[in-house]
Amino acid sequence: MSHICRTLVRTAAITLMMVSGFVGAARAESIETQARQAIIIDFKTGTILLEKNADELMVPSSMSKLMTAYMVFSKLKEGSWKMDDMLPVSETAWKRHYKSGGSLMFLPVGSSAKVSDLIRGMIIQSGNDACSVLAEAYAGTEEAFAEEETRKAHQLGMKNSTFRNASGWPDPEHLTTARDLSILARHLITDFPEYFTIYSEREFVYNGIRQGNRNPLLYGVSGADGLKTGHTEAAGFGLVGTAKRGDRRVIMVINGLKSLKERAEESERLMEWAFREYDNYSLFKAGDQVTDAEVWLGEASTVPLVAGEKLEVTMPRRARRDMKVTAVYDGPVPAPIRKGDVVGKLLITAPGQADVQLPLVAGADVPKLGFAGRMAEALRHILMGSKP
Repeated sequence: MSHICRTLVRTAAITLMMVSGFVGAARAESIETQARQAIIIDFKTGTILLEKNADELMVPSSMSKLMTAYMVFSKLKEGSWKMDDMLPVSETAWKRHYKSGGSLMFLPVGSSAKVSDLIRGMIIQSGNDACSVLAEAYAGTEEAFAEEETRKAHQLGMKNSTFRNASGWPDPEHLTTARDLSILARHLITDFPEYFTIYSEREFVYNGIRQGNRNPLLYGVSGADGLKTGHTEAAGFGLVGTAKRGDRRVIMVINGLKSLKERAEESERLMEWAFREYDNYSLFKAGDQVTDAEVWLGEASTVPLVAGEKLEVTMPRRARRDMKVTAVYDGPVPAPIRKGDVVGKLLITAPGQADVQLPLVAGADVPKLGFAGRMAEALRHILMGSKP
């Protein structure tokens, strides 16, 4: 760490901000993208590395299938469904897609399919028919399922998302944002690690038909293991992608690209940039002592100030060299002080980066001096001419 210093301030209040990264920080290097909408975040800290029209409503196309997968994974995790359960392929589900020209798993009408096969048909083959079968089994109709999806999406924090079907088939009201899809991706990875590995499978064979995973990152980017592509005429080519290298994972959402080739090249370029230009740095663990604060009228003259929570930041590698960490508190801190009381903040600054602040808390109890002790301390200050 380049610099750690202590600053005494005499203000009425100190604003504390509980953070885990440089959210909205300046970029490591100026980088442009041809995507109409984009966002790149660090998975662990939530730091935004790049964003472009991230809150603009957009057509998610088959990236919508991530929400359908979340609903299905929830059923499996709670035990309502099992991977080997058989679900019927209704005529309604079959007719909805068999002449549509969209992606299919090629489920025969009137047949049944295992949940495990339907999930792979949805994720790897991007089968619209698989989504409809899963939706009907979940909620009776695909329309009712879409309403459930929208409610769950809002609960997850995807406040700008509305679903009208399970597959992402074009509908003027079926909309989301790049930011919402990044939120969904984080939840899929965090909430369902036991099922997330399916996203890295490169091919799936069903009904004698072999289809490959459409995610270009799986074939060209080290550590890539998800998630989902999408394409419609209105939306262009999109991708929710992720890669993990060591302890670090990056999530990327791009949409509105002009071709398969542009999507593949742009997704690889942006992912490599995110890993090359940024890194994560662990500064303090919760409870680590940062400095001591002077105490006024306490049984101890100082109190240790400790980090209130673990602090790991994501920042450009070059900015790390000039990072400065400052402990700021209004002191001397008046007794009594209880261990865990917030008494200051830890301020982390670096050139070109948004400031990060972390609560500093008392690391020990400091009782207030008794009457005689307070009188003696007051007299000492009078005689020495010092002020609290």
